[in-house]
Amino acid sequence: MSQIYIFCNPIFFVKRPSTDLFDETLFMTQIYQHILALIFAVEEINENPQILPNITLGFHIYNSYFSPRWTYQASLELFSTQGRFIPNYKCAGVNNPIAVIGGPTSEVCLHMATILSIYKIPQLIYGSAPEMNQKLQVVSYHQMFPDVQHQYKGILQLLLHFRWTWIGVLSVSDDNGERFVLNVIPMFAERGICFDFIERFPIMSHSNDIADTVEKGMETHNVVMRSTANVVVVHGEIDTVIILRMFHKFSQHEDVPIKEKGKVWIMTCQMDFTSVPLQRSWDIDLFHGAIFFAIHSKEVLGFHRFLQMKSPTSIKENDFIKAFWEVAFVCCFQNSMVDSQDGKICTGEEKLETLPSSVLEMSMTGHSYSVYNAVYAVAHTLQAMHSSRLKQRAMVDKGTMKLLSQQLWKLNPFVRSISFNNSAGESISFNQNGELEGGFDIINWVTFPNQSFLRVRVGKIDPMAPQEESFTISEDAVVWPNRFNQAQPLSVCNDNCHLGFRRAKKEREPFCCYDCLPCPEGKISNRKDMDYCFQCPEDQYPSIGQDSCIPKYITFLTYEEPLGITLTTFALSFCCITAWVLGIFIKHQDTAIVKANNQNLTYTLLITLLLSFLCVLLFIGQPGKLTCHLQQTAFGIIFSVAASCVLAKTVIVVLAFMATKPGSRMRKWAGKRLSISIVLSCSLIQATICIVWLTISPPFPDFDMHSMTEEIVLQCNEGSAFMFYCVLGFMGFLATVSFTVAFLARKLPDSFNEAKFITFSMLVFCSVWISFVPTYLSTRGKYMVAVEIFSILASSMGLLGCIFFPKCYIIIVRPELNNKGQLRKRNH
Repeated sequence: MSQIYIFCNPIFFVKRPSTDLFDETLFMTQIYQHILALIFAVEEINENPQILPNITLGFHIYNSYFSPRWTYQASLELFSTQGRFIPNYKCAGVNNPIAVIGGPTSEVCLHMATILSIYKIPQLIYGSAPEMNQKLQVVSYHQMFPDVQHQYKGILQLLLHFRWTWIGVLSVSDDNGERFVLNVIPMFAERGICFDFIERFPIMSHSNDIADTVEKGMETHNVVMRSTANVVVVHGEIDTVIILRMFHKFSQHEDVPIKEKGKVWIMTCQMDFTSVPLQRSWDIDLFHGAIFFAIHSKEVLGFHRFLQMKSPTSIKENDFIKAFWEVAFVCCFQNSMVDSQDGKICTGEEKLETLPSSVLEMSMTGHSYSVYNAVYAVAHTLQAMHSSRLKQRAMVDKGTMKLLSQQLWKLNPFVRSISFNNSAGESISFNQNGELEGGFDIINWVTFPNQSFLRVRVGKIDPMAPQEESFTISEDAVVWPNRFNQAQPLSVCNDNCHLGFRRAKKEREPFCCYDCLPCPEGKISNRKDMDYCFQCPEDQYPSIGQDSCIPKYITFLTYEEPLGITLTTFALSFCCITAWVLGIFIKHQDTAIVKANNQNLTYTLLITLLLSFLCVLLFIGQPGKLTCHLQQTAFGIIFSVAASCVLAKTVIVVLAFMATKPGSRMRKWAGKRLSISIVLSCSLIQATICIVWLTISPPFPDFDMHSMTEEIVLQCNEGSAFMFYCVLGFMGFLATVSFTVAFLARKLPDSFNEAKFITFSMLVFCSVWISFVPTYLSTRGKYMVAVEIFSILASSMGLLGCIFFPKCYIIIVRPELNNKGQLRKRNH
């Protein structure tokens, strides 16, 4: 009979402080299912003629008591004659060791591998696997456990999926826990996960350390429970749940706020629910809503029925069942050494299905599923090796098995290359590192007041699937701890920064802790927790909340809006007034006051003012290429003609006065030629400037994206700003000269003198255009056009009113003054 040896820990010792220290044996009933899974698999294989038809499998169970000494002793007993502990001396030809299944803690597996790897006996590890450093150990080492990196990546994906960026970490104080902290924590931090605490479970190495261990454990537990992190990742061994429950029970007498007691525990698949008899009556609501990563498994047919048939009265049962029965049903058998005077007597007819799941689960757990698959892996390995040898040469079964017992190392390559389907339909195989090919299930624990709990599969990690499908979870199926009222918990250092705000790091705090500052004016943030705010595109502007960009609308000064209507009305009204004045002067052209004011210049100036009022209409409406070319050039030339006319009138007035003096030579300069020359020369200079402007860099329609926050202004771009200011500068030069000459001639006799009126008109003209420059530069959008229109209207109306309205008053209201006699009389 070929034997499979299993090293496990259904029983362990706990030291309790008292006046006399004593050992008390405590039975973890949940781990007993691992043994039952082994027995169930061996019986299935032996009853199946398709697997190992000529070989019978047996098993030995060793309890390592979580102790290195017991593990080493059990390892050496494998190579000793039964009943005699003489290592390396095994004279019997039966009970040949074929493979060893070890677990569920990494410590057991590590100490076991130290001895067994020397003999190169195949070791199939379930539960938590240690790190193998020696090449000799790795060859014979096979893990019924997928690559843990897939699990850690799955935990990270889970945290990112639920946006849990502020978590706590608990780990065991061993090599596995140290590797978890050193390797996994940086990986989490790279993806934006912060840690409120990273704590380790205390270790008790000697019995006199109990008080210190409990004190440290309580401190750790209080750190966890008082933490603002609602999510705690726990990396531990199968007995870690016992420690968690222990410290939670003790902390109920501590001053821990009730609202802080609800945590979402994320537990690695190395862990599982275990307890000791002392905790049987304790509530398990601590784990309600916990998320547990488990090795992917399926329901094994017949296992439930197999458990129902278990009875301590059966002859075939192993020695552990009576101990299990007494602990599970809180009773004792009559021949038991335990004092049963006041206790309940075990009948052996009790039913396992009546036990709460916290004592024993009737469905196969992940660890038990691994044990089950490990047994089948050994059987299929033997079958593969046996078939391989038969192909090479015909040998009798005895010779084959004798050779096999001497060459156990030859089984290892077959284990690595084995691939089969178990009874649940799952494909079982190992990768080149000796790890099980497979994934993980995401399990949600739902607890009940009767000490039972339910494992609900809510997601999975499938490394073999495409990347976008490797992680799946059903949020609606998850049951959360009672504290959160079935709302998805938040676990962040502080509230998210809302739209319109950006994150600002807090000094001396982890990067997940930050302040939320509003975006600067003109910038937005359109997602939560943005590190920076950004500008909207040119054709968009920030919303009021600075959380989105709104398209700008195109605008320009139109005839339909109130401002456009007002300016158009004024322009047309002033045109009518100018035409009316022109009509008056034409009608009364033979009168003294009209003749005395140089008729040609007067008519030219009035027509020019009429055109200046009309050119305002070029600035209103949608700008086009033609209108942009005409706007500034027409305005510049027309105003230059007007300014030159005023200058000519002023010069003529001065020359006319000087020509009246006896013997004056100025009479020949006071004719029409001088006035025409002044007007033409000044107008030609301005026209030349405009032609050069249109040639080198003419104005053009342009979209102004930046002047207005919410608008795109369609306007005429000057093209060359220098040429634009040259046009304005020349107009300013003419106005200044006219004002200066008129000011100097203001005291000439009234009969021949327009200088006072011209002085006042040019004062208005210059004032308007001097104030235009800063106003124009400080205005934005279509209001820049309105400022220029207003300046044109105001300056033109200033010239019209100051020069012509007094004359119109005399012509219309005081016609008796409009004759030569009156003019001479006034002159004298």
